[in-house]
Amino acid sequence: MKPRIVIFAPYPKGTAPSQRFRFEQYLPLLEKDGYEIVYNSFLTEKTWKLLYLEGNFVKKGMGMFNSFFKRALSILKLKKSDILFVHREMSHVGPPVFEWFVAKVMRKKFIYDFDDAIWLPNYSEVNAKVHWLKAYWKVKYCIKWANQLSVGNDYLAEYARPLNPNITVVPTTIDLVNHHNLITDYDHLPVIIGWTGTQTTLRYLDELVPILAELEKEYDFVFRVISNEEPQFNLKSLEFIPWNKETEIKDLAAIQIGVMPLVEDQWSNGKCGFKALQYMALGIPSILSPVGVNTKIVKDGQNGYLCTSPTEWKERLVELLSNTEQRKVIGQAGRKTINEAYSVKANYAKYLEVLGKS
Repeated sequence: MKPRIVIFAPYPKGTAPSQRFRFEQYLPLLEKDGYEIVYNSFLTEKTWKLLYLEGNFVKKGMGMFNSFFKRALSILKLKKSDILFVHREMSHVGPPVFEWFVAKVMRKKFIYDFDDAIWLPNYSEVNAKVHWLKAYWKVKYCIKWANQLSVGNDYLAEYARPLNPNITVVPTTIDLVNHHNLITDYDHLPVIIGWTGTQTTLRYLDELVPILAELEKEYDFVFRVISNEEPQFNLKSLEFIPWNKETEIKDLAAIQIGVMPLVEDQWSNGKCGFKALQYMALGIPSILSPVGVNTKIVKDGQNGYLCTSPTEWKERLVELLSNTEQRKVIGQAGRKTINEAYSVKANYAKYLEVLGKS
């Protein structure tokens, strides 16, 4: 029997994209290979749902208190042979008390996994007043104390390397068999230009909206936004679809052109290109800003497009809006890239490598 893998994650299983596409989709494969999986989320589903709602401070406080108590118990139940896998943090708020206790008091090794520049402040308006509780500074200590690091891209690896050289880059990946297993309809009319993301990233669309407004004068298309908050854009083509885990792939696969504008900054450089990976997995031709890992995923003009100016964005959108065959060529090339380099199948061996070093 192989060792037991004990996972410490911030959110309930099956809820957060960073967890679902970072490591959760590998769990059935690991279990099939003989590993026992113990999944410990810091937040309960009830507290997680409360966290991003206005008010409810007493309920949020009680939920957090219970989460700390539950986390302490789960640490005390660890066995000597366990492989510990920590995603982002062992507690959703506060200093790295649990990581310190595990590493310095219990003298246990652990794998530390992250897929964003999580040392930088990033928070919703709802929790802006208490965001300091996140203690972003703790990330450096988690990196130092870990036995092995698993990070989502080279930018994150470069940040972590001075603190801990034991790094394996494992890209955020897509399950082409069980999840992203649809292909867009290239012939669908009107063409749907689409974007998916949370309310914290809607701001990246601000530069794209004027371009879409210009295109509306000449072309018939739908601009679909899939998010947890309805955008307030002055576009007649705008179609809002609330994000729904049960329908997310179907909603995405209806898109014929995927867009991912970004602003060049530390946070964007730390991102793992997840939107692009999702579009490409579904055969959707994608237009991206050449920021961070996007330039590694996409070869401009071959499996997607990289645009640096409003003029380039408009030209590429026009090209894909008016040319069905080009949508298909670029889209199919993108899906081939995912299958070969960013699929679960292509990266499972890297996770086994990380586990073997622990």
